[in-house]
Amino acid sequence: MSGPGQPLQGGGLRSRRAPSREAGPPGATGAAMESCWGPGLLRRLIELPSPPLSRHQLKRLEEHRYSSAGRSLLEPLMQRYWEWLVACVPSWIAPNLITIIGLATNVFTTLVLVYYCPTATEQAPLWAYLLCAIGLFIYQSLDAIDGKQARRTNSSSPLGELFDHGCDSLSTVFVVLGTSIAVQLGTNPDWMFFCCFAGMFMFYCAHWQTYVSGTLRFGIIDVTEVQIFIISVYLLAAAGGTAGIPLLNVQMKMVPAFCTFLGAIFSCTNYFRVIFSGGVGKNGSTIAGTSVLSPVLHIGTVIILAMMIYKKSAAQLFQKHPCLYILAFGFVSAKITNKLVVAHMTKSEMHLHDFSFLGPGLLFLDQYFNSFIDEYLVLWAALVLSLFDLLRYCVSVCNQIACHLRINVFKIKLCSIAPPAGHH
Repeated sequence: MSGPGQPLQGGGLRSRRAPSREAGPPGATGAAMESCWGPGLLRRLIELPSPPLSRHQLKRLEEHRYSSAGRSLLEPLMQRYWEWLVACVPSWIAPNLITIIGLATNVFTTLVLVYYCPTATEQAPLWAYLLCAIGLFIYQSLDAIDGKQARRTNSSSPLGELFDHGCDSLSTVFVVLGTSIAVQLGTNPDWMFFCCFAGMFMFYCAHWQTYVSGTLRFGIIDVTEVQIFIISVYLLAAAGGTAGIPLLNVQMKMVPAFCTFLGAIFSCTNYFRVIFSGGVGKNGSTIAGTSVLSPVLHIGTVIILAMMIYKKSAAQLFQKHPCLYILAFGFVSAKITNKLVVAHMTKSEMHLHDFSFLGPGLLFLDQYFNSFIDEYLVLWAALVLSLFDLLRYCVSVCNQIACHLRINVFKIKLCSIAPPAGHH
């Protein structure tokens, strides 16, 4: 979903992390090489009780090699800017630190919009839209250079690629939500539901076809172009111009909706062509030797539950609280997308049972029993559970891989930094 050689990131995969292993000093242990998520007690509270990856998965992760194909329309032009930008970054800054700063910026600026527009029907202060445009541009820029920084500092690793995709999966949720708020799409709840879940589905499909073929493919119109379009929407909203397009008699809010509809058809056609015919495993199976259709169970469960709860809610849960609703299910979508990326990089099977489905399951059961608990309270519980489960899984996976590879998540060992000779 972005330029070639750069994994899809939150709105897009962008910065490529060559998965070569960076060895630690002789005798280094997981305990000695703390993964810098915080004090030991804090990590024990948030980490999973048992390691999420097996020894065989870790071994196959070391053997993983990143593969991509294709190039988007604007990438050659943007590469000049990205090359200049990465040259301005100090060599002691870790690539994952660049990634997480970009994600945090995007999340924060979108949450400002959520605060002012909880139902996606309100008009936010004009500066809030401008802030979102700047935040998304910062995210796009940092997303594009984290892989370049990794190669520049000789700190590429499988963890970097996985971390990059993980941040992308979460950022996608906030990008689609922020866009819907900017055009006040909450006044058309069906279209808002479609746009948000279509965005998550397309991101999932991008990694689904990668799980099948072993290669991440980029189109002519990809994440870079989509992000620039969304930045334009934010700027237009900041200028107070989201009312409509007079010459075409079309409401501005429907432009992103129509673009999402056409983009979903075009992208999914390409994705499923690869999924059904591009399997590199035995008898056309996935890279892990599993059925090419197996990943549909996870994303299908999320979307079906979301749609059933939306349509069956007596309290009009989605119409009254669309932002909370999208975030609650978006965190579940991000979790299963992360598991799909892990399955691809470790050549392993995806298991359907997952704690992340607990939140949507609670909402479904509450409706089944005639909402004996206020649906709004259950929605908040689902959101907190989904977010906690996502963070717990990501922290556990990152710590386990970092300890295995004897590297640090957010720091670079001085001995790994490439000499600056010939660099301008």
